[in-house]
Amino acid sequence: MTDIVLLPGDGIGPEIVEAVCKILDAAGADLCYHKYDIGQTSYDACGELIPKETLDAIKKYRVALKGPVTTPIGKGFRSVNVHLRLAFDLYVNLRPAYSFENISKYKNVDIVTVRENTEDLYIGEEREIENGYEAIKRITIPATDRIIRYAFEYAKKNNRKKVTCVHKANILKKSDGLFLERFKEIAKEYPHIVTDDKIIDNMCMQLVMYPQNYDVLVAPNLYGDIISDLIAGLVGGLGLVPGANIGSDVAIFEAVHGSAPDIAGKGIANPIALLQASCMMLDYIGKEDVSKKINNAILKTLMDGKKLTQDLGGNATTVELTEAIISNL
Repeated sequence: MTDIVLLPGDGIGPEIVEAVCKILDAAGADLCYHKYDIGQTSYDACGELIPKETLDAIKKYRVALKGPVTTPIGKGFRSVNVHLRLAFDLYVNLRPAYSFENISKYKNVDIVTVRENTEDLYIGEEREIENGYEAIKRITIPATDRIIRYAFEYAKKNNRKKVTCVHKANILKKSDGLFLERFKEIAKEYPHIVTDDKIIDNMCMQLVMYPQNYDVLVAPNLYGDIISDLIAGLVGGLGLVPGANIGSDVAIFEAVHGSAPDIAGKGIANPIALLQASCMMLDYIGKEDVSKKINNAILKTLMDGKKLTQDLGGNATTVELTEAIISNL
């Protein structure tokens, strides 16, 4: 039995975490869950967004499955996700997305976004200037090299053929220029992998027009955040797309959508994105056979189209979708 930390989060988080755990258990994942509060739920209970005991548990067990948490826009506390990434140096944000038959608007999309997770504008350093504010964009050689090398190693390990660097070096000649320069230098170590680069605005257009032309994308933090959501839209939305935050010895797997407080408690939330994230987690801990079993059940459930939640065009409840996936294991 493998120990993992379970972080239900808030909003629809507890509902979809419960659904995913039922499927994991039914699939024979053989996991021991250590449940801890995080986000608004934790704040309401003890006045802390991330209690020390939660951080200690993640440090101890090194693998966590996290439900969505609420982050106020433009006010209040800083993102819990950003705090976790910095606390454990989770420098990789890995976002795979691929087409689903009967669901996705685009066919044959299979793209993995490798997003740098610790710097860029997400360091959150802003300062007041006359008549406004300015934000610091930080790009360093160590952080850049390790994310780019991770992207190439991922491509190599998973038989991916192409890695594309996303940047804005035509305007940000020093910061993004450094990112592009290091990409070209590291690419020389992988001569059998095709490489190219795209300016972020052009990249967005290319993804909408010709998504089948792209394989692995590597990008600084902000651009990676933007394009990974765009790609999710190509394949059916954030309700289907997982994410992983990976460091040298800790990994946290999550659904990348929000906490959707407007539908919390109504029993209609879609657990598939978090379930897909749990499959990434299973791969990470060496349970690839269980991961494949669950993925096949997800695909069959989507193709059947009989028990889908509202966001997927159906009218099923969370429980009904969960039961359908379990029956298709």
